Amino acid sequence: MKILIVGSGGREHALAWKIAQSPHADKVYCAPGNGGTRLVAENVPLAETDIAGLADFAARENIELTVVGPEVPLTMGIVDEFEKRGLRIFGPSKKAAEIEGSKVFAKQFMDRHRIPTGRFKVADGFDQAKKILASGEFGYPIVIKADGLAAGKGVVVCSSQKKAEDTAGEMLVQKKFGPAGRRIVIEEFLRGREVSFIVISDGMRVQPLVSAMDHKAAYDGDKGPNTGGMGAISPSPFMTEKLFNEVMNTVITPAVTRLLEEGRKFKGVLYAGLMITEKGPRVLEFNARFGDPETQPQLVRLESDLVELLTAAVDENVLREDVRWSAKPSGCVVVASGGYPVRYDKGKTISGLAEAAEIPGVNIFHAGTKYENDTCLTTGGRVLGVCASEDNLAGTMAKIYDACGRIHFEAMHYRCDIGAIQEERT
Repeated sequence: MKILIVGSGGREHALAWKIAQSPHADKVYCAPGNGGTRLVAENVPLAETDIAGLADFAARENIELTVVGPEVPLTMGIVDEFEKRGLRIFGPSKKAAEIEGSKVFAKQFMDRHRIPTGRFKVADGFDQAKKILASGEFGYPIVIKADGLAAGKGVVVCSSQKKAEDTAGEMLVQKKFGPAGRRIVIEEFLRGREVSFIVISDGMRVQPLVSAMDHKAAYDGDKGPNTGGMGAISPSPFMTEKLFNEVMNTVITPAVTRLLEEGRKFKGVLYAGLMITEKGPRVLEFNARFGDPETQPQLVRLESDLVELLTAAVDENVLREDVRWSAKPSGCVVVASGGYPVRYDKGKTISGLAEAAEIPGVNIFHAGTKYENDTCLTTGGRVLGVCASEDNLAGTMAKIYDACGRIHFEAMHYRCDIGAIQEERT
């Protein structure tokens, strides 16, 4: 089977790594890929947003399965275009992917179907936003979200009315996030612990993945601005059987069912970012794709054939596969460029990769890298995801940090407390 993976991040390297292990995978392509995907797949110089070009390539090369990693091509309608041409593809349609593509749609969807989430208001302009903020309805701190996709950076926690008005102005007036900030969601700040709950859906049924916990803040102690994710562990230390059942019954099953009823059959990965509050789980956001960096430690634990699982979802029979997971915990630490997620330099030479990879059980997934001749260079904010899985979490993280210590590039940065249990969000 020829398989195409769309995307260029650490998630896509992990997907390519796992898919290449399948006996069903005769040839794996990655478009556009990165410096690491070339080790397990053939990189194709096509942008993830070149929908027509990707479909042309899949048709020309007789690709039998395409797997979409990032949210942008999904919200652009890549699945619709492939299916129109009779090409098999794993991912939700454009209408279904709106659950991630629009924060306004997602919040209103949850509201009308009584899926637990925080109280919110929508502002279409700055004057309307100022009135909502001046009312003090949600108290402070308060959360402001850009409506559209902003690479994980469109969510700002504001501790005061002035900070909130400044943030609203940056999005609505100064267009900090471009079209993504034409509308904003203003919502209450939820207190508790964050959990990532991720399932694969065939449009009617779901196959849950093992739980994971992301670390979104840039700095140790969950300080600093939100990022796309600075590391993750699996399983989440807060996921109990009782909580699992509650999330399935109040969040996942209603979401998949109501999307189907609304003509938005969701085939793909449904990711619920949750806050576990005193009153139970509340949805912070929905994503329409694998997490990044959650995918990396999840796939390290996956013992089943990923191709068979994804194919079962495409065939609308996701429960036909018996999914097996390692009982050992896993972790991922993201090595980032200095200054990420704001301003950072590119083109820095990375050294020590071979030395780090020599540690038994360590997997290094590339995200923002490329090779020029035999030199690996940085090309993005999140550069590498260093992963491992050992008998316990302490041993897992010790091995990962040993590997991180062998890697070097100018101004590199990573959190030193991934896997440590943080205080509840207060």
